[in-house]
Amino acid sequence: MSKPYILVIDDEPEICNTVKDILEDENYEVMTAENGESARLARRQRRPDLILLDIWMPDVDGITLLKEWSDSGELSCAVIVMSGHGTIETAVEATRLGAYDFLEKPLTLAKLLLTVERALVADKLRQENIGLRKKLININQPIGKSSVLQHLREQIQRIAQHNTWVLFLGEVGSGKETFARYLHANSSRRNENFVDVGVASIAKENSSVELFGHEEGNKVFYGRLEQANGGILFLDEVADMDLETQGRLLSALESGSFLRVGGSQAVKIDVRVIAASQKDLEQEVKEGRFREDLFYHLNAVTVQIPPLREHREDIPDLLNYYVNYFVNQEKLPLRYFTVAAQNYLRNYAWPGNIREVKNLVQRLLILGVGDEISLEEVEMDFSSMANTGETKTSLPISFDLPLRQAREQFEKIYLEYKLRECRDSVSRLAKVAGMERTHLYRKLHNLGIKFKR
Repeated sequence: MSKPYILVIDDEPEICNTVKDILEDENYEVMTAENGESARLARRQRRPDLILLDIWMPDVDGITLLKEWSDSGELSCAVIVMSGHGTIETAVEATRLGAYDFLEKPLTLAKLLLTVERALVADKLRQENIGLRKKLININQPIGKSSVLQHLREQIQRIAQHNTWVLFLGEVGSGKETFARYLHANSSRRNENFVDVGVASIAKENSSVELFGHEEGNKVFYGRLEQANGGILFLDEVADMDLETQGRLLSALESGSFLRVGGSQAVKIDVRVIAASQKDLEQEVKEGRFREDLFYHLNAVTVQIPPLREHREDIPDLLNYYVNYFVNQEKLPLRYFTVAAQNYLRNYAWPGNIREVKNLVQRLLILGVGDEISLEEVEMDFSSMANTGETKTSLPISFDLPLRQAREQFEKIYLEYKLRECRDSVSRLAKVAGMERTHLYRKLHNLGIKFKR
């Protein structure tokens, strides 16, 4: 595990050296800068985990540097501002610009160390929250009790103990990223960043900037590779990466350094690579779409992720997991799959794999009514959805509507369909829909559904 890297910026050499010695004794890696220009240079050379920034310096003040670094959005790391003659206005301005805290000089050892520790923890949590917001769901452990999954978990736990590159192969939606995160959680880098790169979602002209970052004047954008320093870089659908970027990435990873776009100084990195692909990379190499040298690096350890149809006994666990997830995270109504519905789903082919399970559960919780999810409701959902997950025109429901209106649309279609099945018998409809009859009458009236009393 790499040490947190701290940049100390102060024009007084005695303070710089004292703070450096104190922090190094606490197992931090420290670099010092005596003015604004050397601070800019040090920040370009390597992304800090934390900056201790003096307000008053001979060439440029700390507030100006903070404004400069926060121009492009959030600060790239935590910043603690220091000053021997600061004012409340200065402290407020520093905080407004994103500084974590304000320390008055002379610094006290206990307060310095406590503030540094808290700032690093807070920034780590901020980065983790950003990662969680990017992903709808992040499963810490692959869901299921089947022998297939048990064997796979044990295999990944063994692989995680080594620092080798890993390639996950499998169909779309089979859980490749879940297993990559599981590997990260069981590795020695578990406390470092897991940076995921959806290669297919990055435009070719932007791929170099996204991965390697760029420099423009005094502004620095840290790319995904630098953000993953010390941790794991996950390349999802790596086969979609263009050949030029493949070559540059391989060179950076082999040498342990690279140049940002527009930069002139090498940036050092220590990154473990995990890649995933639904394509046959060996065939991609033969057809000239993937570099052979990069393929052999990625192919050091290959893990095949089985499609869901090969471990169908895990489907009930997956259904329960996603019901609980959407109830807790999105406050959707709690519903239960009947035994008949679960048996039906265990025998379904699941071309979209685990991702299709998640989408099915979300739709049924949003659009369904009643406590139970019946076999009939599942069959109706499948009849209205192509295997690709796209809505057929036979069920004219717009998923762009607010939740309440979308539910009303579905309820109207569902109840009209079921009412015809029940030959206009509201009492039979109440039993099929699992609703109390008085409530059902009111629902039919509100939705404008005509029926015979």
